[in-house]
Amino acid sequence: MENKFGDIDLLKGHTFNEHNFHHLGEMSLDRIYMDYNATTPLEPEVIQAISEALHDAWGNPSSSYVAGAKAKAIINQSRENVARMVGSKAEDIIFTSGGTEANNLVLHTAVEHFRKNCSAAEDGCSGLPHIITSNVEHDSVKLVAERLQMDGKADVTFVPVSKVTARVEVEDVVAAVRPNTCLISIMMANNETGVIMPIQEICHRIKCLNKQHEHLRILLHTDAAQALGKIRVDATELGVDYLTIVGHKFYAPRIGALYVNGPGTTTPLYPMLFGGGQERNFRPGTENTPMIAGLGKAAELVTTNLSDYESHMRSTKLYLEEQLQSIFNNRIHFNSRFPGSDVLPNTCNVSILGPTLQGWRVLSNCRRLLASVGAACHSGSGNRPSHILLSCGVPLEVAANALRLSVGRRTTRADVDRVVEDLRETVQLLEQMN
Repeated sequence: MENKFGDIDLLKGHTFNEHNFHHLGEMSLDRIYMDYNATTPLEPEVIQAISEALHDAWGNPSSSYVAGAKAKAIINQSRENVARMVGSKAEDIIFTSGGTEANNLVLHTAVEHFRKNCSAAEDGCSGLPHIITSNVEHDSVKLVAERLQMDGKADVTFVPVSKVTARVEVEDVVAAVRPNTCLISIMMANNETGVIMPIQEICHRIKCLNKQHEHLRILLHTDAAQALGKIRVDATELGVDYLTIVGHKFYAPRIGALYVNGPGTTTPLYPMLFGGGQERNFRPGTENTPMIAGLGKAAELVTTNLSDYESHMRSTKLYLEEQLQSIFNNRIHFNSRFPGSDVLPNTCNVSILGPTLQGWRVLSNCRRLLASVGAACHSGSGNRPSHILLSCGVPLEVAANALRLSVGRRTTRADVDRVVEDLRETVQLLEQMN
């Protein structure tokens, strides 16, 4: 959890699950968490699954004795659960340490696949592999692409999102394709605005191009970190070759997985690590059974309860927006509303307009609200406005005041009322101080 404001020391020693997280007032601190896009607490069932695995499945999954066999069975069941959550087969799921590793693995694979196919081709290939991504991606895609470009290993096109819709437009992606394009990587939903990208339409258009041309097949990847657990995600329907899964965004532990459509057969996958052969040699290393157990249980909960989760978050977010509008009237600007674009059901990016109401300043003076001004991975970037919002056409002075409020599965209307009152009091205080 991002924390710039000294809350960690006050919260030490408390077990975080959502049942007590909202009600820390009973423990001398009345804080309300609205930063679920940054990370989520573990569901009680997930904690139980992890604890049972720690106790009963401590053996090496490659061993034949009881504790090892139990570990292997848990891993197999978790793989089935994760596959079901994203509409795939168990053999298409590769467990990783998290989303960053999964994203790195995809970009590494695309470049390696291009290189190997070019060296094997009779006429060879000219030029570097070309990657297309957007200008609003998570750093675990953006910085990898920039590093490949800097090292002379790939050319990269960062397609700008529309300043009207905040989406990557399909035609702009298609227009960026070159003969050497080997990968298109576009996030499924943005972590700051909540805008959902047209992944299915992009995949459809690129697959048509792949059929028309004799060049190397363009691989298709989406980072679904922010979408899972909030909206329906079906990798087969989307048409992607790769889909990144990040546990801590849907009440699972900090572990991840990568969906690959037929790894090593239908779709290439080149390992970055070499070792004992686990995960079919695609990602070796003795499996982290307890965390995989937690991921599998969280995926099962999403599959079973997604409709309820989505509808609760959507109604809570709408109530939050209504209350903010009611209190601040024409001084409120919603940075997550763009014409023609769908948005995640839990994400409200908002600015309260005023010369002293920069997002970081508001949050540092709030007594109850725990939220962020943008992506947690950018928390070290000082008080500069979010480049994501600026890229989406949000004016500089509005972006500077942005607050990213993201609600969770059990955020209540009472929580919303207290947060809005906290913001009202904080704004009043800051304006009196000026």
